[in-house]
Amino acid sequence: MKSLSLMAVLFFGMLFSNNLFAQTEQKDTIKVWGNCGSCKKKIEKASKSAGALSATWDAETHLLITTYNTDKTSNSKIQEAIAKVGYDTQDFTAVDETYNKLPGCCQYDRKASTTN
Repeated sequence: MKSLSLMAVLFFGMLFSNNLFAQTEQKDTIKVWGNCGSCKKKIEKASKSAGALSATWDAETHLLITTYNTDKTSNSKIQEAIAKVGYDTQDFTAVDETYNKLPGCCQYDRKASTTN
């Protein structure tokens, strides 16, 4: 009986400790303007540098699908990192100077010419 009680305590202890240390993963789809394979590499790299666990951008749809740990980063931080390398997102606009430094193949029709 004593060993059964001990096993129950250990079981519930492990169950609750896993919940305490569980990290929350979030999956988001973000609109990101760009044109080509070079854009894809830069957008995905910027996403991961901002803490995304995975990032896949599609040049045809201009959609970035990203997964990240909400304890370590956020949708806004990821979008801000993308804007810092020259690409406009649904919520952030790249600084004109950074956008203008992109190669010609990466320069897209911009949504707006304001900076964040």
